[in-house]
Amino acid sequence: MKDQALFDKIDLHLIRVLNTVLTERSVSRAAIRLGMYQPAVSAALKRLRALAGDPILVRSGAGMVPTDAGLRMIEPSASILRAAGMLFSDARGFDPATADTTFRLAASDYLDPLFLPQLVAQVKAQAPRCRIEIQPLSADSDYRAQLAQGQADIVIGNWAAPPDDLHMARLFGDEVVCLVAKDHPAVRRGWDSASWLEAEHIAPSALHPGAKGVIDEHLDTLGLSRNITVRCPHFGLMPSMVASSLLVMTTGRQYCERFAGILPVTILPSPVAFPRMMYYQLWHERTHASNAAKWLRDRVKSVASMLRKE
Repeated sequence: MKDQALFDKIDLHLIRVLNTVLTERSVSRAAIRLGMYQPAVSAALKRLRALAGDPILVRSGAGMVPTDAGLRMIEPSASILRAAGMLFSDARGFDPATADTTFRLAASDYLDPLFLPQLVAQVKAQAPRCRIEIQPLSADSDYRAQLAQGQADIVIGNWAAPPDDLHMARLFGDEVVCLVAKDHPAVRRGWDSASWLEAEHIAPSALHPGAKGVIDEHLDTLGLSRNITVRCPHFGLMPSMVASSLLVMTTGRQYCERFAGILPVTILPSPVAFPRMMYYQLWHERTHASNAAKWLRDRVKSVASMLRKE
């Protein structure tokens, strides 16, 4: 009952004043930003102090600083305002030209290296007030938890068998090829599956301990194993490593073609047959009906389709 009585005294306007005063660290600047008279902001701050049992903002020299309790209120108050904005913007329909929201996506860098730059460019051109947070898919990533808990709106990557407990949309499929230095012996001599397996391979670091990528998963089904001598968590650096070594990088043709014209590398067919590499975007039921999230998924699909036509 005590908590309920406290909650009944808090409204969204009060939360907005709280967050603005704490981020501006000034009642007068907060009043300007809120479009309010300074006495009204001071009165709201007085109410907030009474509710919190804490000064929230105190004098320090010529300015003001948040108290420890005030500092702890900054992110929760911002989170409440973001959630409220998303709630009502979805109810009205999503207008990218005026929307003020944060899009969160987790993506591997195995895709076309132009994909994320062009996605960001398209989102910022159409939704200039929106923010974008891009997270890597790494050994520390639990993308199911990220999607379920709101830390990511979509996850983009390639899976031989995507998880069936999430919503999914296919982006594109790609032929598996090999990227090698232009002076690699295989360019001159050619290779068969045995010499390819024995060559020195570079592969991305596992997404989690013991995990294998789609290349090595397929080799396992054939009872084969390649000679991986370098593992790297930065896929974008791997072509440069290939260019100055005898390493073999096996991945999608679209990715390799972006580097064939700018590095001393060449593309060779793989002597081992692989199924096409499939790229997807995944999302949780939590955002399935969200107009803002639907708009973001459409942008992802649009950029993927555009790059395939180049």
